[in-house]
Amino acid sequence: MSSRTEAAVSSPAVQRTKIKPAPKRKWGGALLGLVLPVLILILWETASRAGWVAPYLLPSPTAVVEEMSGMAQEGELWGHISITLYRVFAGFFAGLAAAVVLGAATGYSRIARQLLDPMLQALRAIPSLAWVPLFVLWIGIGEASKITLVAVGVFFPVYLNLTSGIQGVDRKLIEVGRIYHFTSLQQIKKIILPAALPSFIVGLRSGLSLGWMFVVAAELLGASQGLGYLMVYGQNTSAPAIVIGSILLFAVFGKITDEVLKRIQTRALKWQDNLVNA
Repeated sequence: MSSRTEAAVSSPAVQRTKIKPAPKRKWGGALLGLVLPVLILILWETASRAGWVAPYLLPSPTAVVEEMSGMAQEGELWGHISITLYRVFAGFFAGLAAAVVLGAATGYSRIARQLLDPMLQALRAIPSLAWVPLFVLWIGIGEASKITLVAVGVFFPVYLNLTSGIQGVDRKLIEVGRIYHFTSLQQIKKIILPAALPSFIVGLRSGLSLGWMFVVAAELLGASQGLGYLMVYGQNTSAPAIVIGSILLFAVFGKITDEVLKRIQTRALKWQDNLVNA
């Protein structure tokens, strides 16, 4: 580049014309996402106070909050929340560990894929509730059977997304690694893992959401504690405020845990050139 061109590029006039990226509105999206839930709560409260719905069918939000606040002050609610969180996270990490091992094997090795994938796909078609009596028969009605059921729910989404992510790696990238004489370990570390990371994180979020669904199934059918048990207790005692409060707590904790994974996804995939990072 000539000195004249360099001077033109580095001139103050050119520098002033550089386009600056627009600042990201972090709080705008969060506040916008609260609009619909707030409107639903207002409509729900209005309908309850106006008598449009019977209170024994749909109590008002204030009645639900009062009921759950009373249980929280007595200390009963925290025990149900803590045991449910323990079951979800223990099952999540157990299912995640199994999914990473088997998903990486079937995604990277053709022999492992031909040997394991057909059986795993058949097991995936089994409904969640069908596992409950088998786990109770094998393991009993203790914590192990509930955690195992959650692990089963987490396993399949993570396994499928990890396998498809590895299999979907662009062959041209593998060829580039061979040109640079990458070893198998270097190819996995520098090419395959970064390329499969987006699918893997999507699998984590899907697996966690299914983990919350499976813990409900586990606690509905043989538990003496937990938010799922609390729903059954509310049903048996004709206390709809307890049932609705438990459902709302599932929604809140599910959203919080998914938001944590979403933020991890955003940080881990900053290198991607897509609409989210634009």
